[in-house]
Amino acid sequence: MPKQAKFAAVDGLHTFPRLLFHHAQVRPNAPAMREKHLGIWQTWSWLDVAERVRALACGLASLGFKRGDNLAIIGDNRPHLYMMMSAAQCLGGVPVPLYQDAVANEMLFVLQDAGIRFALVEDQEQVDKMLEIKEQSAVARAHRL
Repeated sequence: MPKQAKFAAVDGLHTFPRLLFHHAQVRPNAPAMREKHLGIWQTWSWLDVAERVRALACGLASLGFKRGDNLAIIGDNRPHLYMMMSAAQCLGGVPVPLYQDAVANEMLFVLQDAGIRFALVEDQEQVDKMLEIKEQSAVARAHRL
């Protein structure tokens, strides 16, 4: 039987947001995320990501998002999607990513099952889907990133 690997969290750094802010202090200018956009690599440093996550978390909090809330996130697999996931986690919320190619009725099941009240979407196509199912879901706020 293989031995179990033991992983010990650095003191007090047991969540992704805390690790993110730790990296922003320890290595602020080191690359944290990269994305190729129109053939050119875009780079976000740890400090860039931490500042963006903090701003997104403040925005969510100002909309009434709080500990225990679930946040639907619908968009392409991009750095901003993961920054929003971290922002939700900073507030004690749970990010719930949905496939951006799902049809509105497929999204409705997840929104209802997870008790989603807030949604963040990437583009007009996703906004249109949310509007299509607005009356059947409990989503109080849907915003476009």
